[in-house]
Amino acid sequence: MIRTRLHTLFTVLIAGLLAGLALAVAALPAALLLGIGVRSVIGPYAELPNSLRTPPTAQRSNLYANDGVTLITSFYAENRTDVRLAEVAPVLRQAVVAAEDLRFYQHRGVDVRAVIRAFAANQRGGPRQGASTLTMQYVRNVLRSDPRLSEEERRAATEISNARKIQEMRYALALERELTKDEILTRYLNIAYFGSGAYGVSAASHRYFSKSPRHLTLAEAALLAGLLRSPDNDDPIDGDADAALARRGYVLDQLVAAGQVAAADAERARIAPLGLRPSHTPNDCTAVPDARNDWGFFCDWFTRWWNTQPTFGASAEERQRTLRRGGFRIVTSLDPAVQATAQREVLRVYGIGDRRAAPTAVVEPTTGRVLAMAVNRRYGVAANPPGQRNHPNTVNQLVAGGGDIVGYQAGSTFKLFTMLAALEAGLPLRTTFTAPSRLVTEWPVSGPNGCDGFWCPSNSTPETQNGPRTMWDAFERSVNTYFAWLAGQVGADRVVEMAERLGIVLRAEEDARLARYGAKDWGPFTLGVAATTPLDLAGAYATVAAEGRYCKPLPVLTITDAAGRPVPAARPDCRQVLDTDVARAATDAARCPVGDQSMYGGCTGAGTAAGLRPRLGRPVAGKTGSSEGYGTETVVAFTPQLAVASIATNPDDPGDAVGRAVQAHLVDVVGEVLATGLAGQPVRDFVPPSEVIANQVTGARAGN
Repeated sequence: MIRTRLHTLFTVLIAGLLAGLALAVAALPAALLLGIGVRSVIGPYAELPNSLRTPPTAQRSNLYANDGVTLITSFYAENRTDVRLAEVAPVLRQAVVAAEDLRFYQHRGVDVRAVIRAFAANQRGGPRQGASTLTMQYVRNVLRSDPRLSEEERRAATEISNARKIQEMRYALALERELTKDEILTRYLNIAYFGSGAYGVSAASHRYFSKSPRHLTLAEAALLAGLLRSPDNDDPIDGDADAALARRGYVLDQLVAAGQVAAADAERARIAPLGLRPSHTPNDCTAVPDARNDWGFFCDWFTRWWNTQPTFGASAEERQRTLRRGGFRIVTSLDPAVQATAQREVLRVYGIGDRRAAPTAVVEPTTGRVLAMAVNRRYGVAANPPGQRNHPNTVNQLVAGGGDIVGYQAGSTFKLFTMLAALEAGLPLRTTFTAPSRLVTEWPVSGPNGCDGFWCPSNSTPETQNGPRTMWDAFERSVNTYFAWLAGQVGADRVVEMAERLGIVLRAEEDARLARYGAKDWGPFTLGVAATTPLDLAGAYATVAAEGRYCKPLPVLTITDAAGRPVPAARPDCRQVLDTDVARAATDAARCPVGDQSMYGGCTGAGTAAGLRPRLGRPVAGKTGSSEGYGTETVVAFTPQLAVASIATNPDDPGDAVGRAVQAHLVDVVGEVLATGLAGQPVRDFVPPSEVIANQVTGARAGN
């Protein structure tokens, strides 16, 4: 044991002295050299940094569709994915050792013979020679690429100096006492840079040959191994292909000299063409393949979601670094079939270049997972014609909102929140009010739409809407004066609170101000004057479909880290926000607008989207909505398994009315998306509400 330690110390002393000489290329005083060597190696081996045992390398994160196979895009600061040594072709392992450190399996981290040879050669002049072993190169790569270090710390760790070189040797010797040769080689292969943006053998194999490193041929392996010396200059894609071929020949000669490859095989590899089959690993949402460009909006929303998750860091910036360096495997909730149907149907409403849009979202009740986000736009940063801010190209979040997009008025779909607030307050579905053509309310307003200073909504079609109405047929016929009256019974502030409870985010500054300071007087809220998004609206109706259980919209099925461990952030975030019976009662009334029938026979067949139930062939509920002057049109529908919302609007000009006729096309969009999403799923009926909440009149009945 003592003899071994003395041998190691002697090795380091000699290596350190000669390394210093080789670097300086001039004789230094012997005492100084001895001082450098002794001081550098006397420290205990236990001072080996943990980063050398387990290097904190930046690894690519991959984003997949819900099948776990179809790649949406990747996120990376460095294009790297770690692999096990068994996943690397033996010929590549041999080629790297032959090219960079022929005696790798003989030395103990520092090759004294190589140090002496390099010193002698450098003393004679001519091309400089190094003496770094693979272990020493690995140490340098770790210190250079450690993402936790500042640029200054990384420069200090890799500066050309005697002290740094000896420290590198010391770490190499210590490392080889703790790791096997194969463990060191594995770490080296995963951290080394091969040029053209490829870090590690996996990224390099795919970048140059579009294949896994386990399937590399002799010629391919020799080419990659040859790139390690000068990866940028010798890169055959962006650099010097002739230099890459020359280095390949050198590696083949080394393999023959080491007895690893027969001379005839090496010669065949030497005359083989480069055989490059370059592939590009997409990076970020703008790199989503052209054929799936519409997936970019979902990808964009995923990154916005990720940036809000404290699991991945304390700030949005830190969370982005984690995504681009953490090596996560992310299987999203995006369903390619549902997305394809939604996009196809949306494009039938408006084309890509149309100034109007039909953003559409699909949400799964009970989990909040988002299956599709479609809109008739190209996701990208290409310039638009003058005056066309969001068409045909945009990266603004037209479906989910955020940034410059605060949302769009969804009209009478907001009557759901008034009905829920009333049911929660004890008013049953059979609550009857004789709806007039116009109703003067208690809420003050200014402007021409008031009646002596008070809000006074009117019914759009008095001949079908006026008269005694219950919640069932008032919701079915979308009777404005009934719901204005109903909001007065429970309080406008409770209606606003209900919407927010179900996930409606009031992004517009004026909407947020009214919700906070003027909700008691915000009667018009019941008719959908606040801006919302298809995603928020689909999520709110999904809460009713899930019998009162609200789930935050979620873009993922699973997330696993680089070590294969599941990340809890992928779990649905759900909570019960409504009494189950209240949600069931609202669903019962919501069957009326779409041509279904309530459990209590409350629907009259006069729904605004009455063809949806016969078309779908299964129980369904929902609502249509028109903003004032048909500025926007909205359709939202749900079954126990799926909720879909679509809004027709001009995102750049709210004054550009889309017109009433487009509503029928949105019904087609929602119907086709539901049909695709529910294909193969069992037909499930809604659970009926209790007799009490349906029929018991509690004194809230109003007269004429």
